[in-house]
Amino acid sequence: MKQVPLNPYVLYKTVEKIPTRNGYGDALLELGETNPDVVVLTADLAESTRAQKFGETYPERFIECGVAEQNMMGVAAGLALSGKIPFVSSYAVFSPGRSWDQLRVSVCYGKANVKIAGAHTGVSVGPDGATHQALEDIAITRVLPDIIVCAPCDAEETRKCTLAAAKHKGPVYFRFAREKTPVITTNKTPFEFGKAYVCREGYDVTLIACGPLLHEALLAAEELAKQHIEAEVINSHTIKPLDGKTIQTSLKKTLCAVTIEEHQTTGGLHGAVAEFCAQNYPVPIEPIGMPNHFGESGEPDELITKYGMRAKDIVKAAKKVLKRK
Repeated sequence: MKQVPLNPYVLYKTVEKIPTRNGYGDALLELGETNPDVVVLTADLAESTRAQKFGETYPERFIECGVAEQNMMGVAAGLALSGKIPFVSSYAVFSPGRSWDQLRVSVCYGKANVKIAGAHTGVSVGPDGATHQALEDIAITRVLPDIIVCAPCDAEETRKCTLAAAKHKGPVYFRFAREKTPVITTNKTPFEFGKAYVCREGYDVTLIACGPLLHEALLAAEELAKQHIEAEVINSHTIKPLDGKTIQTSLKKTLCAVTIEEHQTTGGLHGAVAEFCAQNYPVPIEPIGMPNHFGESGEPDELITKYGMRAKDIVKAAKKVLKRK
């Protein structure tokens, strides 16, 4: 059996765990120092979203809107149209969840240069339960015209995503988790909106992942290799615009795929990949994600396991889709 090399920029066997939201907070401080047009808004969640340090360091560019997410989105649109670069910080169930109308009309329709950071996504939010576990945010944002939708895989990639968002002209939505998750990229790992990266080369099945579950996909690929199945792993951190070229290149080798995301399998990464394949290169696809269900209270690890988002579940899905090609 031909040995498949691992991409050296991904370090996943022994990893440090850091909340992805920490990368957002670190990047805001960098932007505060280098870009005087950056302003940060929050809806009474400065500490939890890691916007607090920016507020303490640059209070003149920090706006506490209180528990009024819809108003906050409108204020951000006004700031953007006045030449500022506003970052809206809240839980994703509230922003873009509760403020979707303002995001649609005030931000996207007007192509306002607003950056929306949605925290506490996925079931790994844990004990806060279904009301605070955003599992639909990718679906409701990627349907909007002229917006970038991104799910960084770790704290370092979240930092890069935040910095890239400040440079991009137009609306950007990106999500991050609450719990500590493995850091599997470095400061040398490339990052660009709309560009997926092959983390591990393979030729039997393609594993397309976004967010912290990319780590589970890499672990699954390693387990599959022990069973003489070589999986190609793609970090599709940008769901919109989807990097169809990279995905199709992989699928021409493997002829089947598994999508992996901590989101409803309807409308998220799976939906984006399935839509692309239906129009360009039809192949069998199996989804890993939330199976048409709301979350619940529980420990993060318990919930990830209960809803089938572990490496062992990805291995099963890979074997299933291999039978379909």
